[in-house]
Amino acid sequence: MSTLESVIWHVLGYAAMPVIILSGFVGVAAVSLWLLSLSKDKQQ
Repeated sequence: MSTLESVIWHVLGYAAMPVIILSGFVGVAAVSLWLLSLSKDKQQ
């Protein structure tokens, strides 16, 4: 494996964890807001 390939794989490896954590947080927030919007009172 060349140096460039090694650098690319290291960058992808280190970038993966924050992306997974942040996408999980956004997903949970979106589902929570959706569930809350279903249960809120529709009357004004």
